[in-house]
Amino acid sequence: MTILVFGRTGQVATELLRSADVVALGREAADLRDPETCAAAIRAHAPRAVINAAAYTAVDRAEADEATATVVNGAAPAAMAAVCAEMDIPFVHISTDYVFSGEGTTAWRPGDATGPINAYGRSKRAGEEAVRAIGRRWAILRTSWVFSAHGANFVKTMLRLSETRDRLSVVDDQIGGPTSARAIAMACLEIAGQLAEDAGRSGIHHFSGAPDTSWQGFACEIFARAGRAVAVEPIPTEAYPTPAARPLNSRLDCTSTQDIFGLSRPDWRQDLTTVLKELEIV
Repeated sequence: MTILVFGRTGQVATELLRSADVVALGREAADLRDPETCAAAIRAHAPRAVINAAAYTAVDRAEADEATATVVNGAAPAAMAAVCAEMDIPFVHISTDYVFSGEGTTAWRPGDATGPINAYGRSKRAGEEAVRAIGRRWAILRTSWVFSAHGANFVKTMLRLSETRDRLSVVDDQIGGPTSARAIAMACLEIAGQLAEDAGRSGIHHFSGAPDTSWQGFACEIFARAGRAVAVEPIPTEAYPTPAARPLNSRLDCTSTQDIFGLSRPDWRQDLTTVLKELEIV
């Protein structure tokens, strides 16, 4: 038996494929808009664990398409969790800091009350609630600000803009922990393995890079490490309006993940250098 991964081309799914012996299912094999195909895929593959690395992640588009986002991010994980519970196999579901309101400055703990401020966050909370209600050997891994050498992400966007611009304005009042897709993938594999041994470790856990920073601080570090001479002007969120509201406080308290699974927060600056090397920037 192997590990079954939902998602094939996303950032975390790509890293899982590169890091372990997994079977990764793309949309053509398991369309999350049809949750029953996801359940059927688990039964057909009879894996030793399931990791859901697929999601509706178009945050702004979800404002006008919340129904689809809720099926993909809510109903599909529920169907996966139900089959995994029947088979008594670990189910690891990746979630997000967007389930929180973004208020205050204190790092969010796994047990804190949620309060999403946009459709994407509400759809991800729906998935969390279903997995928690159904799961037997399960983990919801909330993370934030994912980046890698592939897919669409902030690092690649900044590098692309720096090719034609020497000055950028970037939001500096949203604070969180950038997290490499590889670090998330490795955490998911470790958690799945430990859940197979001890279902008592089931629950909601947080995993994000350290230290916390702003998007502006993240951008400055990207350009410094990439050797790009780009001035980064800090601006407030209100100066960069988007269809979906963004949380200002995305800090995550990752203590339980360290205590239960032995997984410490990865240093995103080191992971950034690795990504830049992969992109042949440094």
